[in-house]
Amino acid sequence: MQPEGPGLRKTPLNETFHKSGAKMVDFAGWEMPVQFGSVIEEHLAVRTRAGLFDVSHMGEIRVEGPSALALLQRVTPNNVAALSVGQAHYTALLTSRATFVDDILIYRRAPDRFLLCVNASNTEKDFRYVSEHAGEGARVENASAEYAQLALQGPRAADILARVAGRAVLEITNYHFFEGKLRGGEAIFSRTGYTGEDGFEIYLDPREAAGFWSDLMTAGKEDDLRPCGLGARDTLRLEARMPLYGNDIDETVTPLEAGLGFMVRLEKGDFMGANVLKKQKAEGVTRKLMGFELTGRGIPRHGYPLRVRGKEAGAVTSGTFAPYLKKSIGLGYVPVEAARIGEELEVVIRGGAVPGRIVKTPFYKRPS
Repeated sequence: MQPEGPGLRKTPLNETFHKSGAKMVDFAGWEMPVQFGSVIEEHLAVRTRAGLFDVSHMGEIRVEGPSALALLQRVTPNNVAALSVGQAHYTALLTSRATFVDDILIYRRAPDRFLLCVNASNTEKDFRYVSEHAGEGARVENASAEYAQLALQGPRAADILARVAGRAVLEITNYHFFEGKLRGGEAIFSRTGYTGEDGFEIYLDPREAAGFWSDLMTAGKEDDLRPCGLGARDTLRLEARMPLYGNDIDETVTPLEAGLGFMVRLEKGDFMGANVLKKQKAEGVTRKLMGFELTGRGIPRHGYPLRVRGKEAGAVTSGTFAPYLKKSIGLGYVPVEAARIGEELEVVIRGGAVPGRIVKTPFYKRPS
């Protein structure tokens, strides 16, 4: 949901969070909870039980009409035509240089009806970008004000949601969704998330968001469901090696450099940046986004310098102490010749070089 007006934007749950004593911060122009209690406790709740996030700041863009598919095939590298109705996939909006305008989710609601979930800070930019490429037969609408979005994540998420929304949600498979009724209104139940755990993202009428939040918290009481803020959301996504726009990906890097080659479907035909990606695939990239863990004491943070083989190699793009793994981890771009598991590196922390090594990612993968 994106209400207009001066000052920070507020989601429909803003009053609920202030009453609960959540610590609120400015995030992309929104007043959002960074934590309700301990970030570590919230993180561990998601890994072991379940956590509930308000992500109503995210943007939603509708793309519909007989040319909607052709438009999305043009501006994204993944094969939208391969999506069945009721299926979603992770992809990107790309520039002509094959760099990221944004990373997004696309939901196929009907053969010619799609919903894009985009990053809060990029909503207006993404809407303009898609609109500029739309020809006759494609309607593009910024529908963000029509949706609130909650994310219920963790190994007990499915059981908790089923108590409130019915057992039909248990039939949803990963990266699929269905549309149904919730508290008298329409809702989209999607088995997706940004934590590395099983879970759901639910799009619903903003007027019903506070009531649905309360319903879920009550239904999850026996499972010790915890409300979670942006702090835990960030540490969870990093353990799962999910990139953050503005840190790990932006308009200077391509999906192949970022280790997101799975979203590039060159065989589908022409799209924005396809020629650049074809060349990179044939010739190889010069740098790669790699995960590392520190073997010395310290916590890597965004912007800290990286050294590989005694040379400066850019900076940490994301870094933290991982609460579940109990180690310091991070991401950063390194020269391709050093982009191998076991390669030693250093992170410069407060003037001192702290040793580490490149490791296989994701750092955390939930048990199958």
